[in-house]
Amino acid sequence: MTQLIKFVALAFILAFCIMLAVVTGDYAPWYFAWLVGTMMIILIAVAGAVLFETQEAARGPRDAAKS
Repeated sequence: MTQLIKFVALAFILAFCIMLAVVTGDYAPWYFAWLVGTMMIILIAVAGAVLFETQEAARGPRDAAKS
């Protein structure tokens, strides 16, 4: 359930960013490309961090001798 909430939150952020980029895109194509590119980089980094945390949580506590 927690992952679903995270996914939905990221989807809303993506939709907002695309809407903002489209509105700004009417003024200059440069701003459109900059906003879309920047937001996609941020969202991909956040998604990677969420996946990493999920994998670490599923892995369980590490044994100090194995590290």
